[in-house]
Amino acid sequence: MVKYPGDWEVKTIGELFNVFAGGDTKKEYFSRIKTSEHRYEVFSNGVENRGLYGYTSKALYPANSLTVSARGTIGRAFYRDKEFDAIIRLLVLIPKSNNVIPKFYEYYINSRIVFENESTGVAQLTAPKIREKNIPLPTLEEQTAIADTLAAFDTHISNLTELIAKKKAIREGALDELMTGRTRLKGFCGEWRDAKIGDILKILHGKDKRNVESPAGHYPILGTGGIIGKAIKPLCDWECVLIGRKGTIDRPYYMDKPFWSIDTLYYSKPEENQCVKYQYYLFCSINWYDYMESSGRPSLTRKAIENIKIKLPPLDEQTAIADTLTALDKEISSLEAERAKISNIRDGAMNDLLTGKVRLIHGNRKTAPEPRNSLASR
Repeated sequence: MVKYPGDWEVKTIGELFNVFAGGDTKKEYFSRIKTSEHRYEVFSNGVENRGLYGYTSKALYPANSLTVSARGTIGRAFYRDKEFDAIIRLLVLIPKSNNVIPKFYEYYINSRIVFENESTGVAQLTAPKIREKNIPLPTLEEQTAIADTLAAFDTHISNLTELIAKKKAIREGALDELMTGRTRLKGFCGEWRDAKIGDILKILHGKDKRNVESPAGHYPILGTGGIIGKAIKPLCDWECVLIGRKGTIDRPYYMDKPFWSIDTLYYSKPEENQCVKYQYYLFCSINWYDYMESSGRPSLTRKAIENIKIKLPPLDEQTAIADTLTALDKEISSLEAERAKISNIRDGAMNDLLTGKVRLIHGNRKTAPEPRNSLASR
């Protein structure tokens, strides 16, 4: 049983919102692309791009409303801040009074309400059912403060996501430029020599894990999808690069700690006077599907890998290139870690704020009333 503060009323969605079912878009008003005439958005039950379906010249529903997916993945709510239209797979919730902040209820519906499927086939949600759901009604001031706080988290996460995408694009561009020699780092201008991958490392086969796998093991067992177990002893105890033999053949790994590799994942033995981290970035720059040996499940042979022709810079330039790309990767990893941290904080804040467990201080009020039992369902 969820407890809400004593000054939060408990209402049904039907008491706070007028609920309508979306309809069919009329062809004479609808367009797949936005034009000067077709300027209002039409939404469907999709999640990508917030469910944008097309555009219309006539908006049926007002701004400051909610849509809730009613077919397929049911119960996904989106706040709509402009006039819009909705197709039949959506329910539209329009607030009955100015004391209802739809943005607050977008967060509440998405995180606190579980909708039961009303059909034995494709999941469906009807207007009568959603009207019955119980929801809290904090004051207008508190609804606004909670929505603004959670929106600030979302904006920060969105900004981080955009920054990560930009940094990854820069990294991919740098990888292409540096590994081909089209761009040279400051201080390097010598010729690169012709070579093959087999000149800088030897490809080795992974082995069956049955005799070494144990929950008490200290060494990761690697497959093409990542760590799949622990081993009591390592197969490889040197720094190296790995690549899939079957299945996922386009995801190289770099390892500088002892590990065990199964037979679907090649590992390698670097030759002397080579930068292994450079070898990793070299593997990242190769389109491995160009070297597939099978028209069915993707696979690579050791011979095909070792015979790939490359241009090889001297060791000091290999190291400088690897250091540059490693710095970019560390920056991306740091941003991803920050995004994960903010997302976790946001999730905790959402749970606390939407249930009134944590109150935002307003005006002269310094303490919150004692919580009471709620009729709302979770």
